[in-house]
Amino acid sequence: MDIDILSLFPEYFEGPFSCSMIKRAAEKLLVNIQLVDIRSFAKDRHSTVDDRPYGGGPGMILKVGPIVDAIRSLRRERSHVIYLSPQGRLLDAITCESMALSYEHLILLCGHYEGIDERAINLEVDEEISIGNYVLTSGCPAAIVFVDAISRFIPGVIGNSEAVYKDSFHVKEGFDNPHYTRPAEFEGLVVPDVLVGGNHMKIEAWRKEKALAKRNSTNQQ
Repeated sequence: MDIDILSLFPEYFEGPFSCSMIKRAAEKLLVNIQLVDIRSFAKDRHSTVDDRPYGGGPGMILKVGPIVDAIRSLRRERSHVIYLSPQGRLLDAITCESMALSYEHLILLCGHYEGIDERAINLEVDEEISIGNYVLTSGCPAAIVFVDAISRFIPGVIGNSEAVYKDSFHVKEGFDNPHYTRPAEFEGLVVPDVLVGGNHMKIEAWRKEKALAKRNSTNQQ
């Protein structure tokens, strides 16, 4: 999958994308991430990409011209352009899977300051996606979360391809069960007997029961 990320701070992504799963996916040519500086599409000698909002109000708004030019320079026949916005559709596991399997090229637009000119959305954005009901300092952290979440569903990125379908939010219970590893006892706390008994049917039933209990407990809060 090809992913182009448009932002004012391309250097923001260098750390998260240069280690762990994303780095390995890039090395295996499963994911190709390009970082694009919106400022490079500004027309004036000061590389101006923002301005005061019409109608007044606090903060600055990203100008329509540089954003539209940046997207059009990258868009291909089957590209899908996503604006990472608190007003967008909430990202979930089903959406991540769909994105990973349905598109070969994603263009991610990161918002900055108080937002972007609405005309850029009208002209070039195919969909708005939110990673949660809160506001970030920019769309850059949201882009990192988005890339990480969908990459797990790209075939070959995760060693065991079935693992992603057994994770929380992709199983009926919707929550993960408790996990344990060695040692069997630590500061008086022991691993549940069912997990060391060797009966896989009982283990699976126990895991589903605990995951369901977590979900019910959360819903009651």
